[in-house]
Amino acid sequence: MKDWKAICWIIGIPVLILLLMIGIVIYEPVQDGISRGEASRAAVLALVSREECESFLEDKASHFQAGQTDPWYVKYMDYLYENGYLDEERTPATEESAEGYITYGEVEYLASRISSSLRNRARATVNNRDNPMPQDEWWLFYDSMLNAVDRENQVKEETIAIYQVGDGGEEVSWAVYTSAGVLDCEGMTLERYVDRQSQALYRGSSLIRFEEPESDEVVYENVWIAEGEDGECLVYVGGITKTMKTGFDDEEKQELYNNIVDLHLKDGKVRRAVVKKERLTGRVLAVGGDFIEIEGYGELPLSPTFQVFKTYGTFERKQTKDILVGYDNQEFVISGGQVCAALIVRTFDADTIRVLLMDTGFHSLFHPSVTISSRGDMTLTWADGGTETVKAGEEFTISAEESRLNSGRLIVQPADGEEISVNSIERSQGTPSYEGRLEISSEQGGLALVNELYLEDYLKRVVPSEMPASYEKEALKAQAVCARTYAYRQIQANGYSQYGAHVDDSTAYQVYNNISTNSRTDAAVDETYGQILTYDGDPVEAFYFSTSCGSTADGSIWGGDPDAVPYLKSKMLGSNPNGYDLQNNVDFYNFIRDRSYRAYDSDYAMFRWQTTTTSEILSQKVTGIGTVENITVKSRGAGGVVRELEITGSEGVKTLIGQSQVRSILGSTSLTIRRKDGTTMTGQETLPSAFIAIEKDGNSFRIYGGGYGHGAGMSQNGAQGMAKAGETYEDILKFFYDGTELTEVERED
Repeated sequence: MKDWKAICWIIGIPVLILLLMIGIVIYEPVQDGISRGEASRAAVLALVSREECESFLEDKASHFQAGQTDPWYVKYMDYLYENGYLDEERTPATEESAEGYITYGEVEYLASRISSSLRNRARATVNNRDNPMPQDEWWLFYDSMLNAVDRENQVKEETIAIYQVGDGGEEVSWAVYTSAGVLDCEGMTLERYVDRQSQALYRGSSLIRFEEPESDEVVYENVWIAEGEDGECLVYVGGITKTMKTGFDDEEKQELYNNIVDLHLKDGKVRRAVVKKERLTGRVLAVGGDFIEIEGYGELPLSPTFQVFKTYGTFERKQTKDILVGYDNQEFVISGGQVCAALIVRTFDADTIRVLLMDTGFHSLFHPSVTISSRGDMTLTWADGGTETVKAGEEFTISAEESRLNSGRLIVQPADGEEISVNSIERSQGTPSYEGRLEISSEQGGLALVNELYLEDYLKRVVPSEMPASYEKEALKAQAVCARTYAYRQIQANGYSQYGAHVDDSTAYQVYNNISTNSRTDAAVDETYGQILTYDGDPVEAFYFSTSCGSTADGSIWGGDPDAVPYLKSKMLGSNPNGYDLQNNVDFYNFIRDRSYRAYDSDYAMFRWQTTTTSEILSQKVTGIGTVENITVKSRGAGGVVRELEITGSEGVKTLIGQSQVRSILGSTSLTIRRKDGTTMTGQETLPSAFIAIEKDGNSFRIYGGGYGHGAGMSQNGAQGMAKAGETYEDILKFFYDGTELTEVERED
């Protein structure tokens, strides 16, 4: 009997274990896989951005049937089909396939085609080849894929918080508002993660993955709190405004309102609020990607969740680029040694401008060393608080290796309003000298040299550099208003904020201090003091150029929407008795060869010009199409400017789009350009303008052109012609900038 019991134990235990194992296999829940659409999206975004994917597919037919190309996943699967990463026989281009789980075999195929290093990371077996790959295994494989193909770390991994899914409209929106910005989340269902944070993968503005949150707690950092209706609070966070109940009493709410706050949430409800009250003000000297330099405080690091808000007038969210260097119209909220937020508390007065001075010849923004002197004493103030004096007439030289610049910029202030000469650079006038003050900072490329001065003083050195001082007074005044308007917009644009400047002194902006000041141009600036051109109350794009061909272009000259700049209209600078339609090739050919045509600037040499280029010269610039055989103007923009040019070669065709590309490709320093007055010029890398007609002569191409410059806005020589004809600067500006008004900039006393 005992033996029988022993035998039962010996046999029974293994049987019991076997039954348990069978039960586990049968009843353990099968792990979800990942759909082919989701996997395709992730795979493509490891390789390229969504924008690059869409651009790649622009001229390609979809692999999906007509009527099935709308779903979000189509472009990603099409990209993989086109590049051989998916096989249509194995993975059909159908809705059912896209929504089904990707298999081990398909992942193995994808891996082997993308990178040989991935083959062993996704090897399928006979038993699992057709089985769905579980999500956890897919994302482990995806990590290996990123290591293999994302060498520049375009895919970011970080903890982000989700504030809102969708834009609040009735239609489906694949937008999710997060602490990393507004991301698209095509194919993802994220509503249950609102007011949660977790690890996420994203590339550019495309969310790839958001992991299941481990906690129901989240902190909304650096949000702005304002009073809402019915006792609720308005929370400005992540580009949206959330209406939230805080549970705080009225006294606590009053402390929160109009402040930067950290909100602590649990299960979607506010549990605690930390108000950040420390603020400082001062002139901003530079704005970098992760710092702000404030005069008297040096460089301060930015919080990872740094925010910018405009608090005067209508409350608005702004961006870091809206923090104006050179001005103190912002307050900065500080916490833990970091700048949490910038509050723009008042408008700027456009009183001063900051100019980045380039080296001799305008080749570089940076200098290996800088040598300065002045007729008066100069006070040097270092960022670490040290000061020294350079006596009148003495030179001071600083190199890029100066260790004291490690703490921040050097500020050079002259005594008694004297100018500072920069002896280490040259301009057309010789050694330039500058009003205002200079700032020198150490940058990666060398020393950056910034001149801060009053805007009106700046204009007195711009106008003579942009227009001859001998021109008519009304033309000079029109130029002064254009230059002031342009400068006003550039101050707002903050183009060189990382170096603490608004503009540089080259033709990329406005040429500054290349020619000495002149009493005539000084008077033009003084007599238009503070005046800018506005359209519907906003300063205009006051573009100008040297000479027209008898007509100007409109606001589409650079390929943009002309309705965005309605004041830049195409204008004939003379009558049109022959009724030329300048967008017609035949009419434009006759117009550009009409030497008798009279316009405001027709007496100037560049009004008409011609040159001849050859197939050999063109073939050096236009590669990949063999020997150039023909050039055809396919379309013209307003005023006759070439919009699209087709160059035909022995082995292909190349299309040039836009005036800049046309001028660059057709131009050459080897060309001789004969002007209207019979004189010639050489050494021009680009054509004088894109107002051209082309005539083939064997292997040569004769180019008939007119004007000098891009052709949009005011012709400077046209303005001179109008002034000679008795027109005032107001008349000139109204002619070239349709529907604009002269407005005086309000400035603080």
